[in-house]
Amino acid sequence: MMGASLRDLQQPEYLHVLLNPLPVYGLLIGLIGLVLALILKSRRAQIATLTLVLISSASAWPVYEFGQQGYDRVLSMADEDGRAWLDEHRERGEDLIWIFYALIALSAIAIASPIKWPRSSLPLAMTVVLLGTVTLGSGAYIAYAGGRIRHREFRNEPAPPKRSEHEHD
Repeated sequence: MMGASLRDLQQPEYLHVLLNPLPVYGLLIGLIGLVLALILKSRRAQIATLTLVLISSASAWPVYEFGQQGYDRVLSMADEDGRAWLDEHRERGEDLIWIFYALIALSAIAIASPIKWPRSSLPLAMTVVLLGTVTLGSGAYIAYAGGRIRHREFRNEPAPPKRSEHEHD
């Protein structure tokens, strides 16, 4: 049992599936906490939830990297519609990963800047909530396609058409 678990942890596609809830669910929890911290006007709670937003956003990087590394193996296991969803999932991730990186930077600024400029705390935290909401939507959009790769029961619409090369650039 332990040997099988260790083998699983060496497969990038397994690590991708294991980690992929973090950027979405972690970010959702962080944003809810940040809104509550703003309502309570608690700087300590803001710092804690901004840190959670930062960590959740940063977890998108290994999810993305392991997904890229496991692409060929998952492609070989998927049926025709699953391959179309896999390509869509990959393209959405490639197109939108930058928004997670932007949220990492903004969260770090929102944690550090108020040390020198205390009045920046509220506008920065509110900006994190706004960008975080857009990022959360982007994560859900990416995950929507990912959930349809191997789960036929989630395919309640036709597979997406293949994008042409000039659309991808």
